[in-house]
Amino acid sequence: MEDEDRPHALASGRKDAAASLASESLDPYSVDELDARVKLLENEIERVRAHKARSKTSRLAAEALFRSPASSDGAS
Repeated sequence: MEDEDRPHALASGRKDAAASLASESLDPYSVDELDARVKLLENEIERVRAHKARSKTSRLAAEALFRSPASSDGAS
């Protein structure tokens, strides 16, 4: 992967752990270490997806709670 193709920062401009990992050279790792790293990253992806789903659910619940009655019946 070319350096310019690697993720460098979140859309917010904040550099995070994933961007730091993406910039790390993989050359020193053995095949077994790479397999372990892949498994760890797959687990992290699942953790992030679960958190995202919970966040979306919470946001939708909050929007429903604070939505004005006029906006739910289509009136302006």
